[in-house]
Amino acid sequence: MAIYWSLLVVLALLAITAPLALLFGFGAASAARSSIAPLRWFGKTYIALVRGVPDIAFFLFFVIALDQGIEYLRHKALCPAWDQPIRQGNDFVVCQAAKMPLGNAPQWVHETYGFTLAVLTFAIVFGAFAANVLFGAMRAVPRAQLETAEAYGMSPRQTFRRVLVPQMWVYALPGLGNLWMVLIKATPLLFLLGVEDIVYWARELGGTKTPRFTDYPHGDWRMWYFLALLVFYLIFTRISELVLDRVMRRLTLGQATTGGEAQRNAA
Repeated sequence: MAIYWSLLVVLALLAITAPLALLFGFGAASAARSSIAPLRWFGKTYIALVRGVPDIAFFLFFVIALDQGIEYLRHKALCPAWDQPIRQGNDFVVCQAAKMPLGNAPQWVHETYGFTLAVLTFAIVFGAFAANVLFGAMRAVPRAQLETAEAYGMSPRQTFRRVLVPQMWVYALPGLGNLWMVLIKATPLLFLLGVEDIVYWARELGGTKTPRFTDYPHGDWRMWYFLALLVFYLIFTRISELVLDRVMRRLTLGQATTGGEAQRNAA
């Protein structure tokens, strides 16, 4: 049953990470085009920094740094009498009360904590790529439409909310669709974060089993397990393509774009 449960974990990761990454991306893209210099610098630095670091390196570094940062703050608050150094060579040593999660915590707490770190890491990484896509989409909206809104007396905030944001999605959706496909393919990286995903269990269950270790011995079945994963990911990406294509047709309806012109000609 572990492999079926891990399938639900992957689907839950996608369901939570996608809107969270989009939220991070929208905030960073809005900050990158802000007229306030520190906010603009923060947005552009976040986009450039995360996009410039390999995903695997970021996953390994960020999760360890975040986990140690949480334990360090808990250590300072819960163990003020601690007189030993926290950094002892390559070891990071804190008191037992500061461990996150606690050593005697139930297994579901450990799994939930690891899953939360995984969601946050995926959201930060893919949020930077989404921010770059949304930033370009905001710049692709014709300037004449924004000037028309200003001529009607709209404030910059109203122009942003009523004109720029609704119009940018038609330009952003192709890039966001590709990013969604990359996110689906990146889910096997969960094993780097300590989460047992479907690829992990396909390798574990498909490996050779002998009577010494199990009541159900079998040979090397990994090919069949990974073939099942191949079919699953192909079906999932195909369904995603159909949904994205339908959303794209909905967004381009009535727009002065190539897709909108094609719909008008077909009508």
